[in-house]
Amino acid sequence: MTERADAEVVVVGAGPAGAATAWALARSGIDVLLLDRARFPRDKVCAEYLSPQASRILSEMGALSEIEARGAAQLSGMLVRSPGGAEIRGEFVAAHGFRGFRDRGLAVRRPVLDTILLDRARAAGARVHEGVRVLDVVRTGARVTGVRAIAGGTREPRDITARLVVGADGLQSVIARRLGLARTARWPRRMAVVAHYRGVAGIGPAGEMHVDAHGYIGLADVGSGLTNVAVVVPAQSARRGVRDGFIEAWIAARPHLAERFRDAERVAPARVTGPFARYATRAWAGGAALVGDAADFFDPFTGEGIYAALRGAELLAPYVYDALRGTTPTTGRREDVALAAYDRCRRHEFRGKWAVERLVAAAVACPPLMDRVARALVRRPDMAHLFVGVVGDFVPPRQVLRPSFLLRLVAG
Repeated sequence: MTERADAEVVVVGAGPAGAATAWALARSGIDVLLLDRARFPRDKVCAEYLSPQASRILSEMGALSEIEARGAAQLSGMLVRSPGGAEIRGEFVAAHGFRGFRDRGLAVRRPVLDTILLDRARAAGARVHEGVRVLDVVRTGARVTGVRAIAGGTREPRDITARLVVGADGLQSVIARRLGLARTARWPRRMAVVAHYRGVAGIGPAGEMHVDAHGYIGLADVGSGLTNVAVVVPAQSARRGVRDGFIEAWIAARPHLAERFRDAERVAPARVTGPFARYATRAWAGGAALVGDAADFFDPFTGEGIYAALRGAELLAPYVYDALRGTTPTTGRREDVALAAYDRCRRHEFRGKWAVERLVAAAVACPPLMDRVARALVRRPDMAHLFVGVVGDFVPPRQVLRPSFLLRLVAG
């Protein structure tokens, strides 16, 4: 490492996780360099859902009012249709006694959201370099001391040095792979095919999930008359079919959806993301940390991505500050202690939601079980509201992981 690093912290990836991390660190006086291979505004394959509790972090960043002013749709809850046709309706505002930061969730196009968050990072003092592709981490001995990157318009990579590197570079994280931390679970092997449509009939204030034996489809108003449409299927199906009008064929084979899309128009090409169920064995290594989808992303059914990115950044920032400005004498030791503590905190924060995600994935993969659960929730709307509150990130997951709750679900 050179005598003077290019930055105290290099954050790789300027999506919600990276921008929120850079914002939090920069406002606390840390010298942050934020890198992204894209140039903003840029689109991103995503369900574009933000839970009611995500608004708390957006508000703290000074971004919430602008996001709402730019036409974000307001979501009152969720509708889930089982393979057998039962419809579960859960509201964010209910009689269970839990309330989110806001009574509604949001749905907003990623070019809008990401640009606003990136501007907040800049305003806090982060230096942002767009069009920079990170190729690898740089090590001095066993510790990460920077990244190797190539800027747009140049051919030769250069090393960018830092005391700490944060990988916020998504599902296919270069940082996680180069650190040897990236893993892909054997199950479920799903991918999503996502597009925006105009003119979908019957889109109301609730996000929708329609499940059948071959996957599921999510529908949500994202403002400006557009509906986000995401078909989530086994990975091989998505790879094989996206070139052949996959979404349209999938919808046409399901009469309850086909009628609603009769006059709808796709306004941009469908794109694929995944496979999901990716995770890191741990969210840190000597001189580096992972946050957001780079650390883990299981499945999009519960809409965890953007909130987990923002909340993960909120958790990480104080530990990075302590690693850089703490009082433990030996630098490497101080950094390791702080980042290991971040990883423990992160696991404690998210482990309940991870358990819920896996239970949901099991139900989605087994239509008879999904139908049984749906029947129980139709009869017990209070349980449906509680589950949707967990999806909204303001009801503690333990409320739906209690044995009594689970037994009532599978009783059908």
